[in-house]
Amino acid sequence: MNAKGTVHKFGDNVDTDVIIPARYLNTASHKELAAHCMEDIDKEFVNKVKEGDIMVAKKNFGCGSSREHAPIAIKASGISCVIASTFARIFYRNSINIGLPILECDEAAKDINDGDTVSVNFDTGIITNETTGKTYQAEPFPEFIQNIIKKGGLINSIM
Repeated sequence: MNAKGTVHKFGDNVDTDVIIPARYLNTASHKELAAHCMEDIDKEFVNKVKEGDIMVAKKNFGCGSSREHAPIAIKASGISCVIASTFARIFYRNSINIGLPILECDEAAKDINDGDTVSVNFDTGIITNETTGKTYQAEPFPEFIQNIIKKGGLINSIM
């Protein structure tokens, strides 16, 4: 399982209210959530993001409320993977539950820049910045998490 795309970079403490503002939580439509993803921090994000792109952030990504809407909005926007120094624990679990691959790698999160092209090998945990040629090692997903992600989320993996 692999991902490759252009990086959209964010800083520390990006909370779930920034990922998907509370004013849009009255919809269950993934497409509608994606249309408002990151708009309070980057109004042009939804116009710039392309299918397969990668989001990179620094520490404590996904902090705040425990809404599943946040990882759903990110995944539905086209992001194939999120790399961060650290994730809020509930965001981490919600992401895996909905099939959004996320990797913690502090060095990569600090070094990779907005607009870089990055590839990720989920089997090995190797992150490659194809713009600079630098590689980073994240913890690869165990087989059971890879299965959840490949099937598109926890519910799909048990059906």
